[in-house]
Amino acid sequence: MAGAGPGGLAAALMLSRAGHRVQLFERFETPRPLGSGLMLQPTGLAVLAALGLYPEIAALGARVERLIGTDARTGRAVLEVAYRPLGPDVHAIAVHRAALFNVLHDAVVAARLPIRTGFAVEALERSAGKQWLVGPQGREGPFDLVVDALGSASPLKVEARIPSQSRPLSFGTIWGTVPWVDAGFRRDALMQRYRKASVMIGVLPVGRQRRDGPELAAFFWSLKPESFAALKAAGIDSWRNEVLGHWPETAPHLEAIGDFEAMTLARYAHHTLRVPAGDGIVFIGDSAHATSPQLGQGANMALLDAAALAGALAGAASIDEALGEYARLRRWHVRLYQLLSLTLTPFYQSDGAVLPLARDVLVSAIAKVPPVPWLLASMVSGQLLGPLKVLRLETESLREVAV
Repeated sequence: MAGAGPGGLAAALMLSRAGHRVQLFERFETPRPLGSGLMLQPTGLAVLAALGLYPEIAALGARVERLIGTDARTGRAVLEVAYRPLGPDVHAIAVHRAALFNVLHDAVVAARLPIRTGFAVEALERSAGKQWLVGPQGREGPFDLVVDALGSASPLKVEARIPSQSRPLSFGTIWGTVPWVDAGFRRDALMQRYRKASVMIGVLPVGRQRRDGPELAAFFWSLKPESFAALKAAGIDSWRNEVLGHWPETAPHLEAIGDFEAMTLARYAHHTLRVPAGDGIVFIGDSAHATSPQLGQGANMALLDAAALAGALAGAASIDEALGEYARLRRWHVRLYQLLSLTLTPFYQSDGAVLPLARDVLVSAIAKVPPVPWLLASMVSGQLLGPLKVLRLETESLREVAV
C-alpha cells in the first residue's frame, strides 16, 4: 500500500480484515495529514460506517445539512442546496483532515498493520509476476499487488505504463484553520460568498480535531496560484481588507490568521485514468482521478475506491480478474463526477463574467423547482448513479449512518 492518506488507510483496513497481508509505505517520517477541512458525504460516511468508524467521526465532525452561496455585492443567496430532499437523516459531516486521518490511522495501528515511514516511493520493479517498490533506501517486496494511493503526482503511473494526461487548473485555493465563530454563520452549513467567479470565499464548520479540543472552521480564499507571491508581497493587512470588503462577518476569522504562513496553498489538476489498474498495480483516490474540489468529492471518492477494491478482490478468482472488476465498479461514477467537476468549476472559479451571471440568475431561479432540489442534493452528496448500491454498501451502512 503506497501512501497513507484516507484512501490508503481505508484500503489497508478493508483488505486486512478480508484476510490479505498488508504493508503500508509513507514518505513522511511520521504519518500526517495535509490540508484543512473537508466534507464527508453520505458515500464516504457509508464506507467509514462499514469500517465501524462512523461514531468517532460523528463525534469529532460537524453535521452539515446545506450549502449556501451569496453574492458579495448584494448579499442575495444565489445558491442553496439542502440534503433534506434525499431524506430527513441524510447529511454530510465536515471534519478537519487531521481528525479523519487520526481516526483511520488509529484503527490501522490498533490492527497492528505494519507501516514503513520515511520511504518515498520512486519506482516500481517487476519480476516473475511479483512487484517491488523502490525508494532511496532500496527495494521493498515482493508483493502480489501494489495499491497506489500516492496522489495525482504519483511516479508509479509512468513505471506501470498507464496513460495519464494531467491538466493544471487555473485556480487554486489558500486554506487555513480558524476558531469557529457563531455570529453571522450557520453551524449546519458550508457558507460561501462570490464576486462573479474570480472571488470565492468559504467558511466551513469542521468540528474538533480531538474530542476535548476547541471548535474549528476551515477558511478558504480562491486564487490563481501564480498570484500568491504578489498577495504575500502586498501584506496580510491588504488581503484582510480585501476579504472584509466582500464579507465583513469574517473579521474574527481573519484576526486568527496572523500571517500567510498560517495558510496553505493548494494547486489543482484534472486527470482521469481510463483504466485505473495495470499489471500487479491498482490506483485509488487522486492517483486514479483528480479534479477541482468544487463538488467536495475527493476524500469520498478515495473511500469508495477502497471499498470497491476490497469487494472486487473478495469475489475474484485471480488478481487480474479483481482489477478488471474494480475498474468496472468505479468506471461510470468516477467519469460522471470528473465531468461534473470539470464542467462546473468555471462557474465558480474563472475570469469570465457570463458563466457566473448564468449561475446567479438561472440556478437561483430553478433550484426550488422539483425535481431540481433532489437532483442538486444527489449530485452534491455523491449519490448520482447509486455508487453505494453498486458496492452493496447502502442497506446496512446507511442505517448506521442515520443513527
